[in-house]
Amino acid sequence: MGNHSNVKVTIDVKGAERAIKKFKRLCESFGVLREYRLRKEYKKPSIRKKEKHEAAVKRVQKNERRMQRQSRSKKI
Repeated sequence: MGNHSNVKVTIDVKGAERAIKKFKRLCESFGVLREYRLRKEYKKPSIRKKEKHEAAVKRVQKNERRMQRQSRSKKI
């Protein structure tokens, strides 16, 4: 999170709309919005740990469902 990035976009003859789109893409690639959301409000470390664990459980369950679907489709 200590990664500071200066996002600069020059507006050329092609117009401001294109520059805005480029700015949004650059912000997304540098993770500016994600970092803003993380810093927006303070969360206790215990809550962060709990959320991280819940996300991991959800991800594992999703992968298990995906694997079950693939194995069923191969049997048919």
